[in-house]
Amino acid sequence: MDHRAQLAMATQEGRTTEPAAAAAASELAFRLAELGQNFYARGWALGTSGNFSAVVSRSPLRLVITRSGVDKGALTAEHIVQIDANGEPVDGSGRPSGEALVHLTLVRARGAGAVLHTHSVWSTILSDACPREGGIQLEGYEMLKGLEGVRTHEHREWLPTIENSQDYLELARRIERTLAQFPDSHGFLLRRHGLYTWGRDLAQAKRHVEILEFLLEVVGRTHDAVRLGSRSIGA
Repeated sequence: MDHRAQLAMATQEGRTTEPAAAAAASELAFRLAELGQNFYARGWALGTSGNFSAVVSRSPLRLVITRSGVDKGALTAEHIVQIDANGEPVDGSGRPSGEALVHLTLVRARGAGAVLHTHSVWSTILSDACPREGGIQLEGYEMLKGLEGVRTHEHREWLPTIENSQDYLELARRIERTLAQFPDSHGFLLRRHGLYTWGRDLAQAKRHVEILEFLLEVVGRTHDAVRLGSRSIGA
């Protein structure tokens, strides 16, 4: 049985055999590393910023996740570790991302098969732009149709902003409460930190990153253009 057939076995209905789980973890680690280098090249995960995970199995719950402190431009499969339902490493070397509890929260609360966290310039700026509103509304853009379940540009996507914290247990609780409050959101922003989004698998999660990063840049650049235009008129 080849690698991809074992991967399919590993994900079917959340059941795994040991060889199939090992094959799934290996394949997903390779794909996460490839994705991390892609995001680095696009300016979405510079230096050691960002963290990415994917579900290997659900029973028992196992995730592969990026190791802490690794330059995403040099990310390889060896920098991916496997964790259990408590965020403890069960395979691979090094310490898993400090935000592993956030990834586990999203897997449980959203049924996510992959969770991606970027640190782009625009997601960081806009995460701090509307603190009173508690988030950013994206509406009227054709690109919204790239989000799962969205069929029209008239869709209103609310990206809540959550205060960042180094207490990851408390941060996970805040995120869980926010997700319950906004069950239709496809992502959220951590204040002065960046974007979190997810998908049923890596392909969908990657698409959500691309859509949301595009829209955040459009909103940010539009805001700058309007501000500069107003200044010119008043000059």
